[in-house]
Amino acid sequence: MISIFKSKKGISPILATLLLIVIAVSAVIVTYAWVMTFTGSTTSQAGAILTPENIRFYTSGQDKVEIVIRNSGTASAKVEEVYSGTLSSDLQQVSSVTYSPTSQIVSEGESLKITFNNDWDSGTRYYFKVVTEEGLSIPFSSEAQ
Repeated sequence: MISIFKSKKGISPILATLLLIVIAVSAVIVTYAWVMTFTGSTTSQAGAILTPENIRFYTSGQDKVEIVIRNSGTASAKVEEVYSGTLSSDLQQVSSVTYSPTSQIVSEGESLKITFNNDWDSGTRYYFKVVTEEGLSIPFSSEAQ
């Protein structure tokens, strides 16, 4: 047993060098694969960038709200749901929503007009949230005037 610990033999310098090269190349390949996967998923999620362009409160027989959403991204998005309320923590889904264009799709560089009936009082702040088919949520608010 003592002779095993006193052995002076080891791996040759050539074999050690080859082993280090293989380990380094493997680390580079794994790092490259991770970076490519991460950047690919991150950039695909940022395809549609929706922002509220204009919010208008008006009366046309009934109190209405008109929201214009602009897509400054590179991919289209379809608006699925609209929420409204006087508190950001208590928004209610809006029914009877009219979209222009009616397809509810906001193409890249284009805008979508969303109109719905909503009782409003001048000087009150209203909170809105627009949700896309992909699950992107755009919260914003505006004071009625």
